[in-house]
Amino acid sequence: MTTDNDKLNELATRPVGRLLWSYSLPAVVGMLVMQFYNFVDRALIGHYGGVDGAASQEAIAGLTITFPVMNVTTALGVLIGAGASARLSILLGNGNIPAARNVLGNALTMTVVLGVVYLMLFAWFMDDMLILFGATDTNIGYAREFMTYILPGLFLMNLTYSFNNLMRASGFPIRAMVTMFIGAGLNILLVTLFLVVFRMGIKGAAIASDISMGVTTVFVMAHFFKNSGPIVWTRGTYGLRSKIVWGIIGIGAAPCIVNVAACLINIFINQNLKTLGAHSELGSDGALASAGVFVTFTSMIVCAIIGICQGMQPIVGYNFGAGLFHRLKRTYWLAVGCATLICLIGWVIAMVNPSMIARLIIPDETLARHTGRLLTISMSMFWMVGFQIVSTNFLQSIGRVGFSIALSLVRQVIFLLPIMYIMVHHFELDGLWASFPTSDMCATIVTTVLIVIEFRTIKRMRREKTASVL
Repeated sequence: MTTDNDKLNELATRPVGRLLWSYSLPAVVGMLVMQFYNFVDRALIGHYGGVDGAASQEAIAGLTITFPVMNVTTALGVLIGAGASARLSILLGNGNIPAARNVLGNALTMTVVLGVVYLMLFAWFMDDMLILFGATDTNIGYAREFMTYILPGLFLMNLTYSFNNLMRASGFPIRAMVTMFIGAGLNILLVTLFLVVFRMGIKGAAIASDISMGVTTVFVMAHFFKNSGPIVWTRGTYGLRSKIVWGIIGIGAAPCIVNVAACLINIFINQNLKTLGAHSELGSDGALASAGVFVTFTSMIVCAIIGICQGMQPIVGYNFGAGLFHRLKRTYWLAVGCATLICLIGWVIAMVNPSMIARLIIPDETLARHTGRLLTISMSMFWMVGFQIVSTNFLQSIGRVGFSIALSLVRQVIFLLPIMYIMVHHFELDGLWASFPTSDMCATIVTTVLIVIEFRTIKRMRREKTASVL
């Protein structure tokens, strides 16, 4: 019979290929299921999100306006979830169970405190934020209605995401996948009922998400009561301790910065789409709706890669903490290979038949053709992205805060925003979408340099460990 301690020990003993498969497959499936329900949400909003359940590109545009809010929420979630799970894996590799339990308790307190703060700010400054994010007179009503109802679900989403990561890091990848199935399955059922049957419009999608996230949160939090392993809710672990808090923030800063940067980019894109789209045949709402399809499609691909990274993280973190450096390189390259394959599949679809994806969300044929064209431009170098994402997460998993933050900033801030600013002024909408492949190429070069440096460091640490044993 396999015990919970055996599940942790296998991180250091089981063949790396099988281990990565067993941890990544549930994570990938779970992430894809979650993204599938996001896709269903957006497709149904496009076809039934208008007044009295009518098709509406303004509803999709209004939903697109809320994406920066989702980025900020996700940023705070991964700040704690990714940081705490990486710290947990390293501590388990060191055999320090009491410290790992303190990480669990502090992660809960941090999530609750941050959640209360950002929910109050979002509610108080809602209209100001939506206007900043590019809302127009025709779509702000949809954006406001969606945000009003989705706010409770954002907090529940943070709890689910953070502690689902901790569940996986403590040796329960299958249970973490089941958690995603519960939320996604319930949401798809409810959003179909609320939009197609009851014709509740865009608010129905938000309410469906709230209910499904509530059920999923209960399932996740209950795991740490019923779990017979070493990582459980423990009295005396909830008081914030500066060393633990800064340890979590230090590692979680990299993925947090990625999502904050995504928020800034979404704001910049939305404002340009609002302005440039108004002077095109598409109009502002049409241009914003196209961007919504781009974000939805690329998010599905990226989330599959993040699933691989989630499977990689406990393996890398545990073995790094245990000093088993020879397993790190193989785990990393296997993850890079899988992520690159997924990117190639998405890239082929974008090059061969992008309009097919657009038609699933946008009912207007002319707008769907335009959206397909922008997908082809923006994703022309997308096959490089998997290498960048895995590298950032690898460095984060072994506590290389500086390098992981640097890579987080490179693609989306240091390169993308300046390139986008220049190209928009010269080529307008086409320049905006062409800035993505340009940034991908530049970021790949920097990623390669930092990874070479890090593996040289790991090689030196391995030699030093071998010499100390001899």
